[in-house]
Amino acid sequence: MHELDFDHIRERLRGTLPGERAQLKMAAAARSRTGIRPAPDATTRTGAVLILFYPREGIIHLPLIRRPVYPGVHSGQVAFPGGRVDETDTSITATALREAWEEVGVRPSDVDVLGQLTPLFVYASNFMVYPVVGAAHRRPDFRADPYEVDALLEVPLTQLQDITRIGSKEIIVRDNITIEAPYYDLQGHTVWGATAMIISELLEVVGGV
Repeated sequence: MHELDFDHIRERLRGTLPGERAQLKMAAAARSRTGIRPAPDATTRTGAVLILFYPREGIIHLPLIRRPVYPGVHSGQVAFPGGRVDETDTSITATALREAWEEVGVRPSDVDVLGQLTPLFVYASNFMVYPVVGAAHRRPDFRADPYEVDALLEVPLTQLQDITRIGSKEIIVRDNITIEAPYYDLQGHTVWGATAMIISELLEVVGGV
């Protein structure tokens, strides 16, 4: 197996994180010119996503999901499993674990929580997103919820670390605004926006690009 030192990652997550500097490497250009709020305010909601390392065929993978097409700002986009904080959640970690269970069938008891990356404000949906990092000792018995997940992508960590998969192109966002955005080409999918920014910080923490 291509091993990761999870204890080292745990310690890195407890220390000073790469933060916004790493996130902005994969941020869309002209964020302030889109007319969308540039910073959180009193109406901003809180959410969490789960970044899960797990072994498959001797290689460390991470699960991503493609959202269904729906009338919303993240329609059809690729993301980590996650969602908004529920009033029954006891913590941000609890939110990430619950959402991963509901969306893709990852049992919370199978996840060794390593820590959190830097929170990221997603202005398109007005969410402050907290990325929770965890590890599983075996491949989860994935069960994707068809209402929330159009496709489950099992992505090798080595693909994320492959700099040839990074590109930039024009992407049409809401109100037919066109922006220039960096992205990861993963299994034929364009992974950009908040998910790409989270991946960028994650790779610095694990010693990737």
